[in-house]
Amino acid sequence: MAFAKPGKYASKLIDKKVLVLGGTSGLGFAVAEAAWEFGAKVTISGSRQPKVDHKLSEMKSNNPAGDVSKLQGFACDLGNKETLEGNLKSLFDQATDSGTTKLDHIVFSAGDAPPMKPLAEVDVAYLHAAGLVRLAAPFIIGKLCAAHGYLKSSASSSITFTSGMSESKPGAGQSSMLAAFGGIEVFTRGLAVDLAPVRVNCVAPGGVDTELSQAFGGESLLNHFRERSTTKTVGKPEDVAEAYLYSMRDQFVTGTVIESNGGGLLV
Repeated sequence: MAFAKPGKYASKLIDKKVLVLGGTSGLGFAVAEAAWEFGAKVTISGSRQPKVDHKLSEMKSNNPAGDVSKLQGFACDLGNKETLEGNLKSLFDQATDSGTTKLDHIVFSAGDAPPMKPLAEVDVAYLHAAGLVRLAAPFIIGKLCAAHGYLKSSASSSITFTSGMSESKPGAGQSSMLAAFGGIEVFTRGLAVDLAPVRVNCVAPGGVDTELSQAFGGESLLNHFRERSTTKTVGKPEDVAEAYLYSMRDQFVTGTVIESNGGGLLV
């Protein structure tokens, strides 16, 4: 029995090479699942290889019909400033066979949960630590793409970073953390110019029920987001993953912050 060939919209990610950093949990895992479901060749990365392997098995279990030859994963620790660049270069070498098979898309959703500090107690060391994963790592990714050509130089290629709703609507006591986190949106626009024609965008999610949101504040935080949205809901990773898919598939969007927040900025 012959199967219908996917149409021009459904086929946009077929056999595209997609690297998802932070792909073992939350938004990154959902993006990886979705891209693989649409036929992409997906590489996921997380800080520990056992978790990477577990999540690869989970993806295969969730989609038994998926092509397992299009799925792989490698550990990459982003939490040490001394090894950050070397670890990222090693990951890119693994994902591209040392640059011989270039990537089409990079998604960065990795994050950590640094402790909130009152502004009066913040020092330079705190700012450096808070921005290591969320700002320094994306910067090094941009550097590696510029220096080593791991990403195809085309408008069909993209990098998508992740910020958040608090950058646009900060809460009390968040200024020290946002000083480190908020730079990613400005960096996105600058990198879109420097890496052109490659497209660079950033997804800014609102309150999403992920492992990271549970670490930050759990149900009380999610209820806060729920009450302050127009949808009276919190996001699900599989819904917000659509924003990342859009960033990959729309070859005319670049230098843009894509918001998915349930109306949280409206009220």
